[in-house]
Amino acid sequence: MRVPSALVPRSLRARLTAGVVALLAVACVGVGIATSAALEGFLLQRLDQQLNAVGGHFPASLNPVPVAARSDVTQDRSGSGRSGSSDPADPAGPDTRGQAAGTFGACVLNGTVTQAAVVRDRTETSVRLTDADRRTLADVPVDGRGHSVTLSSLREYRVMAAHGKGDVLITGLPLEPVEETVERLRLVEAVVFGAALLATGVAGAVGVRLSLRPLRRVAATASGVARLPLAGGEVAVTQRVPDTDPRTEVGKVGSAFNRMLQHVEDALARRHASEERLRRFAADASHELRTPVASVRGHAELALRHPDPMPDKVRHALDRIRCESVRMGELVDDLLLLARLDAGRPLAAEPVDLTRLVLDAVSDARAAGPDHRWVLELPEEPVVVSGDGRGLQQVLTNLLANARTHTPAGTTVTVRLMYRDDGVEFVVEDDGPGVPPAQQATVFDRFVRAGDGRTRTGGGTGLGLAITHAVTTAHGGRVDLVSHPGHTVFRVRLPGSADGAADTT
Repeated sequence: MRVPSALVPRSLRARLTAGVVALLAVACVGVGIATSAALEGFLLQRLDQQLNAVGGHFPASLNPVPVAARSDVTQDRSGSGRSGSSDPADPAGPDTRGQAAGTFGACVLNGTVTQAAVVRDRTETSVRLTDADRRTLADVPVDGRGHSVTLSSLREYRVMAAHGKGDVLITGLPLEPVEETVERLRLVEAVVFGAALLATGVAGAVGVRLSLRPLRRVAATASGVARLPLAGGEVAVTQRVPDTDPRTEVGKVGSAFNRMLQHVEDALARRHASEERLRRFAADASHELRTPVASVRGHAELALRHPDPMPDKVRHALDRIRCESVRMGELVDDLLLLARLDAGRPLAAEPVDLTRLVLDAVSDARAAGPDHRWVLELPEEPVVVSGDGRGLQQVLTNLLANARTHTPAGTTVTVRLMYRDDGVEFVVEDDGPGVPPAQQATVFDRFVRAGDGRTRTGGGTGLGLAITHAVTTAHGGRVDLVSHPGHTVFRVRLPGSADGAADTT
């Protein structure tokens, strides 16, 4: 039989308490069986001693005629053999003096029960025996020891057989007092053991709870550390386990846990310092590169405007220098923006008409990607949020450029803008090849570019989606990706409400 899982204790405290109660229950059952068996054996021994003391006096008094005349035994109509006088007033009748109530006597001659009686109210009463009862009495061994038998009209008896004058005399005493005493003991044991199990369960639960308090403190410390935003740059891990006694198992665990937390804090501090140095380097390098990049671009444009004729190869080289300087300038601007966002510099907070930004961004994307099918879904009322207009415009531009440059011609790109209960939602959806599952977890990291799953038809720095994520997070929102072949959705959610709608007509 399988125990339902709902009844199986799960917690360590419940298992320990259940184990203690189960062990005590097994011990109680063992003690109960042993004491019951010992008491029953003792009472049977006392009963055998009484039978030994009584001997065959009572069954011998059932038939006072000489042995030679016992062959003339006849059966009366009741089925119990009687010989001699059957009158209870006969002075030679059965002797019931000194016999305990319920004493049974029987005479067996040549394997046949000739007399059977029991003492009731100090008088002898004949016993009606069945054939099975007669066989049972005839089979009692004459060994001077007590034997338990069951008679149909008298229930269970303890009998002892002894040799008489030519016959076998059987004396018996009822087992009912023994059984009642043993049953009473079992009932008392059940009550006492039940109360002991209940008290042990309550005391065990309290004791186990107190013993496991240090372990709960370890779990509480681990839970507190798990709630820290370690991935977001948190480096101060101040929680420690207070129980560090090396003489206890929990103290050893607490000490090892504290050492692990110290190693984690040191590693986070080193990582944070390394990231800070990298951010400062990116910001300083980007700032220092702006001037030479602008100078290269300016000189290239000035050379292209020179009125004197120049070879085509020279003009092409100057044109490439101008294009690459423009691309490098955009990269420098992106790095500077990320550096400012990493430094936690506040963004502008002004009303921004997202509807107008979406219209302009989709118009630019349609001009840059005429081979794509662009679908625009906007609400009837303008969607207005509070934020940095330039940053949000860059978010929209990056998402549309991502859909255009990483999907083949003929792809349908759907742009939706709507209010939600918790803010504003902007969705860019396409039916292109999708983002490979292996890259979806890192698609918003810096310098990550699409692999084989999406076709790249143009150059990219790998910073577009990173900027989208950083700007959205700086506005208190979030950006999510759901992608599989034939369906890719970038969903941007910003805090706001429908009350922010404004009529711009």
